[in-house]
Amino acid sequence: MTTRSRRAAAAALLTCALAVPLLGAAPASASQQAHGQAQYSVPGTRDTSAPELPRPAGPHPVGRRTLHLVDPHRTDPWMPTARGRELLVSVSYPARSARTGSPAAYMTTGEARLLLEARGLAGVVPAETLAGTRTHARVGAAPARGRFPLVLLSPGFGMPRTTLTSLADDLASRGYVVAAVDHAYESLATEFPGGRIPPCVACEAADERPELATVVRGRAADLSFVIDQLTDHRTAGAPARMIDSRRIGAAGHSIGGATAAATMAADRRVRAGVDLDGDFFVDDAGDGLGRRPFMMVGAENTHAPGSAGTDWAGAWDRLHGWKRWLTVEGAGHFSFTDFPWLGDRLGLPDPTVPLSGERSWHITRDYVHAFFDLHLRGIPQPLLDGPTASRPEVEFHRP
Repeated sequence: MTTRSRRAAAAALLTCALAVPLLGAAPASASQQAHGQAQYSVPGTRDTSAPELPRPAGPHPVGRRTLHLVDPHRTDPWMPTARGRELLVSVSYPARSARTGSPAAYMTTGEARLLLEARGLAGVVPAETLAGTRTHARVGAAPARGRFPLVLLSPGFGMPRTTLTSLADDLASRGYVVAAVDHAYESLATEFPGGRIPPCVACEAADERPELATVVRGRAADLSFVIDQLTDHRTAGAPARMIDSRRIGAAGHSIGGATAAATMAADRRVRAGVDLDGDFFVDDAGDGLGRRPFMMVGAENTHAPGSAGTDWAGAWDRLHGWKRWLTVEGAGHFSFTDFPWLGDRLGLPDPTVPLSGERSWHITRDYVHAFFDLHLRGIPQPLLDGPTASRPEVEFHRP
């Protein structure tokens, strides 16, 4: 997103989000030991009109489990009276078989209803249809044997982690453990244990660049805590046995992309990062990464060199390792999430965004997985060397 109006930056983020009728929220949470994982499974009956997410392209079936994590040593910046910093984490992982476990839900009906009502769309898209979006993950599926790189995902401002489900499951199908993180009091509709849906306090409080920088730094600490927990056998269990802690990356959409960079700066365990159409908000973005690789991918009309308001040029100059600055012609801010794909399938495409949902998904999928395959696995990726005829929308910038 751009920062043409610093005063209205957070409001603009939230307004853009609410303008999209397809807002996915995370399913009801489980405890740290994944108690009650059945809550994340699809009920016995499902809405047959519900759309289906894109099928993951990798060779592995995908498993899913959800963790409710609390850092008791940190005070929540938006709710100081809370019992600590609460997170909800969906862990997608390579599974041994697609025949074990039960289908993973996309979100709860209550969350879908809340999001639709907030936009006055209850009569346009039934909550059951949105909640019933079909995923390709299986709750409780037996993990594949071996150790895999870990990728952390952080969603956009006010958005739940569900908006990045397609990306998480595709990476998992290619042999990554993927942790998509919801940050308490920064999501419009995320259901925590006991059916609690905390208000998005940050949506009201963060209306200036300094407060948005607070969001970024707080989320960076969140992701470091998630790494601690997921690599600890006592808290994570099976996921910890799957993770190769020497190969960790981070990516995010919008302010989640800024979080990826901030996490790398604060935590050297994170070896590579991707920002999907997000400004950085912190003045020293890019500092502290050393020679570690970072890729910025954004909409051409807002994040090309010279675009008004974006802070990418300053961050680019502070990146001293492998780096890429890519823009996508015809993309919008949410082209890098599930929204366009779902909108097209429900007959609700965004008329202001020329790029189709299917095309935006393929571009996002291909460049993100190529980046992590190159930098966490050492597999050469010609796709990242420069423009290709098969993807004419993608432009490489070297300002």
